[in-house]
Amino acid sequence: MRSAGVRHVCAFAALLLALCPLCAASWMWLGVTSAGLAEKLGCMNLPLSHRQRELCRKKPFLLPSIQDGALLAIAACQKQFRHERWNCSTTNDHTVFGYELTSGTKETAFIHAVMAAGLVHAVTRSCSQGNMTDCSCDPRRQGVASQAPSWHWGGCSDHIQYGTWFSRRFIDNGVKNMSTARGGYTLLTMNQHNSEAGRQAIDRTMSTECRCHGVSGSCAVKTCWRTMAPFERVGFYLKERYEQSVQVPDRSKKKTKRKEQRHVPINKHELVFLHKSPNYCLEDKRWGVSGTRGRHCNRTSQGPDGCNLLCCGRGYNTHVVRHVERCECKFVWCCYVHCRRCESMNDTHTCK
Repeated sequence: MRSAGVRHVCAFAALLLALCPLCAASWMWLGVTSAGLAEKLGCMNLPLSHRQRELCRKKPFLLPSIQDGALLAIAACQKQFRHERWNCSTTNDHTVFGYELTSGTKETAFIHAVMAAGLVHAVTRSCSQGNMTDCSCDPRRQGVASQAPSWHWGGCSDHIQYGTWFSRRFIDNGVKNMSTARGGYTLLTMNQHNSEAGRQAIDRTMSTECRCHGVSGSCAVKTCWRTMAPFERVGFYLKERYEQSVQVPDRSKKKTKRKEQRHVPINKHELVFLHKSPNYCLEDKRWGVSGTRGRHCNRTSQGPDGCNLLCCGRGYNTHVVRHVERCECKFVWCCYVHCRRCESMNDTHTCK
């Protein structure tokens, strides 16, 4: 029998899904909840689409990796945008990103790309660590000779093919991208394109690592393998794609200008968006925009974290903060550490 606690969280999840049916497909919620709650709810009670629940039910051992992928992605998003007007803030409901998840803006593009990449990275890492029976290291490179006689493939190359396959099945639900050069994009096909660009980011940021073999470290022969970059590097790569993202025609609009129909071929590694972003300056609860009021800014910076840009010209408040820490610590024989108590006064600036 289920415990009262498990019944309670399941009922809570069911209520949230009933109140917000569009939230049902937001697996991103796993990135803002505890692992214990996700395990208690189980695959069939999580805020997933029907096909995602079925895939999770068939492969329940992947649930920790799914959650790790969501955690990785949200952390990377918030780190990349921590100094921007939109700082990748999350909500307390199952939508996680609120309006930005479906707004069709550059921010929507980045969210879908980084979430798909996070899932590939987490699942692939679990494969390489030997945590799953479905996959392990990349079998294609094991024992294969290279073209150079000084080294050969060996070790454990990350099996991103399995992680990429699972990410496509789980996020895109096997639906093919139906966007066309002439017809433009819908929100669905835009999200699918950006999810695939996120998966490709894992492949494009991979590197080759080698280990030397030989007498006294002579490196007569090297064993090499392919490894994924730290996800922070993937986040940085996708932020560059975000800065260079391309606006595409919205196929859902009845009237489309002829100029918009002139299509420039979109590279599969590029991020695309349908609508221009709001300025994010002022709070708008209807759209889930938190605004920049109260955000910390850098008075001397000319970048996006500078008080002039981040505060949208409204000005800023200056506060003096007293900071106390241990300093000039010395080890005293025997046996303790003696430290001084140092104080400093620092100015902090927050947007009006």
